[in-house]
Amino acid sequence: MFFEFALIGTTASGKTELANKLAYEFNACVLSLDSLCVYKQINIASAKTDQKTLNELDYFGINLLDVDMHFNIALFYKEYEKAKKFAQDNQRILIITGGTSFYLKALMDGLSENFKESQSTLSNQAIYELMVQIDPNAKIEKNDTYRLKKWLGIYEQTQKIPSEVLKETRKKAPIDKIDIFEISWHKDLLEKRIAKRTQNMLDEGLIDEAKMLFDHYDHDLKPLNSIGLKECKDFLDQKITQKELLELIIIHTRQLAKRQRTFNKKFTKEILDYEKAYIDLKNYILSKTHG
Repeated sequence: MFFEFALIGTTASGKTELANKLAYEFNACVLSLDSLCVYKQINIASAKTDQKTLNELDYFGINLLDVDMHFNIALFYKEYEKAKKFAQDNQRILIITGGTSFYLKALMDGLSENFKESQSTLSNQAIYELMVQIDPNAKIEKNDTYRLKKWLGIYEQTQKIPSEVLKETRKKAPIDKIDIFEISWHKDLLEKRIAKRTQNMLDEGLIDEAKMLFDHYDHDLKPLNSIGLKECKDFLDQKITQKELLELIIIHTRQLAKRQRTFNKKFTKEILDYEKAYIDLKNYILSKTHG
């Protein structure tokens, strides 16, 4: 039978590993909620599921685009609809999992009208200052060129405050109600997992992956400024040592985990202790499938 649920958590919390284990056991489909895994060329830095598992499971949301192509919420909507239709047609469970919970929130909130981005030659700084002045509710980072251009495009096309326009044009959300589970770790244990995973990524060839990416693509591309890759760039530019590289990735990943925990407070969810998460989710699935 078809039903869907979401499994969220901070980076390095083990959610993808757990989702994969459940997918094997219950013949479920998996939709990745990861903003880096959509890119074909980013594997180690994204902690992407290995190719063997991707071949064996019905996976969605992974290896969709080249690094120099832009991924947005509208594209994620289409991938969700594709995953849901496949699961429904085959009477399968759909597990939605990953660290970019913003995508899940967007599925639950609805998508606004798609405006064209501005063709203005204004700098990011100039657009950002204008945004802060007339639309303080808009939360866009100074270096997010794509979203700043989109914001300016809405303003140019409507002459209205963009954040209000987006609310007014929001369409019905594709997810009305969904069970959400969040994996919880004690802070100290999670930090140890982050440190171990970071070392493993370096051992697996993170620096070589970064070099390949920076050799072939524009260094200013947003995916290449993600945690793991931006620090590798400084190492390749001989700005930091390999020891500093490891330390910085760990620090930045811890900071990311803190931001993810804060964002995940937006959801009504059930908290699962990792040690019992597999049993709890297995029992949940059995209760749904056997009434």
